[in-house]
Amino acid sequence: MNRIPTLICLIVFILTVSASARTLTFPPDSSKHTFAKVKDIIFYKDVNYYSSFPSIVKKPDGEFLLSFRRAPDRRVVFGEKGNSHVDPNSYLVSMTSKDGITWEGEPDLLYAHDFGGSQDPCLLQLRDGTLLCASYGWAFLNEDGLENIPEPHFQNRNGSVFLGGYLLRSIDGGNKWAGPIYPPHIEPEVHVNPMGNPIPAYNRGAMYEGKNGRIYWVVAANDRLSPRRTSNYLLVSDDKGKNWEHLSTVAKDEEVIFNETSIYETPKGDLVAFIRTANYEDQAVIARSTDGGKSFGQWQSMGFQGHPLQATRLPDDRVLLVYGYRHQPYGIRARILNAECTDFATAEEIVLREDGGNGDIGYPWAVVLDDHHALITYYFNIDNGTRHIAGTVIEF
Repeated sequence: MNRIPTLICLIVFILTVSASARTLTFPPDSSKHTFAKVKDIIFYKDVNYYSSFPSIVKKPDGEFLLSFRRAPDRRVVFGEKGNSHVDPNSYLVSMTSKDGITWEGEPDLLYAHDFGGSQDPCLLQLRDGTLLCASYGWAFLNEDGLENIPEPHFQNRNGSVFLGGYLLRSIDGGNKWAGPIYPPHIEPEVHVNPMGNPIPAYNRGAMYEGKNGRIYWVVAANDRLSPRRTSNYLLVSDDKGKNWEHLSTVAKDEEVIFNETSIYETPKGDLVAFIRTANYEDQAVIARSTDGGKSFGQWQSMGFQGHPLQATRLPDDRVLLVYGYRHQPYGIRARILNAECTDFATAEEIVLREDGGNGDIGYPWAVVLDDHHALITYYFNIDNGTRHIAGTVIEF
């Protein structure tokens, strides 16, 4: 008579152990794990402004810091036909949130460059609390100024001239920023800035602080004039972003263009570059270094379209890879990779948004909220309306 309760207890014990094992065991194919979208949120939206290109970090005190580029919506403010990603009044701004979900009030000015409009603030939170923000700029010159610029220089369709990159540093959680710090010009870059000086290194994408404290930053360089081409190169800093050294070539090709790139260090110590391309059907590309960035192996397609990409380590060492999707249906997508980022070709593609108004959306950047939730921020528009900073909360 006592065998039935004993059998039931045994079955319960076996099921409990089995469930625990399923929870703790992570097979190489990360697509076998559950994922759920929780909700979409809006960080900031103002009809007078074109808001875009966000990045986000969680500070040591638990507060979330968001940065993005804000410029006038020239259709609304000035009655012009459209907007450009390059504007003389584009500034870097920031907002904070205690929980990452509630964002209120107007953004604070993070930085306005003395000589032009700024782009794409890319935040990095170091382990000692130091914050870095990488950006780059464009100068708007009159005709007589344009005549004085030596060749070769890079001039945009709206007449603006490329200034190159710069960085900012904060040691008080983003209340005050020091800089600009101008990274070195790297030899492959052929252009000069409007002042006739070699262009400082630049790029849009996530930097990464390695286990050894070294900071890794993949930059782009215009290394060929005709036809114009950009390739990717690795810079490193051993003094928390104050000084930089050009270490190696990340990706270079006769036909394919490589530019906006994020870098990530795996638990094993590999450096993985997630690269945006052109002249390659919008395919995402990956390049890997197994020697600390001294060299990178041959780049390869990841087997899907999307750009640019950004990688975030989850609490269980898996990697949340997020990217914009500028094909119909326009939106935001993601994949959860294994710890060493080797299953990118088989990891399930997760559609976070597919209601974008057109291709002028994306540039997602993720941050971990807690042990089971992450927040992905990006810029978005509905029906070609106001460009705004939005986000999606996911459960993993």
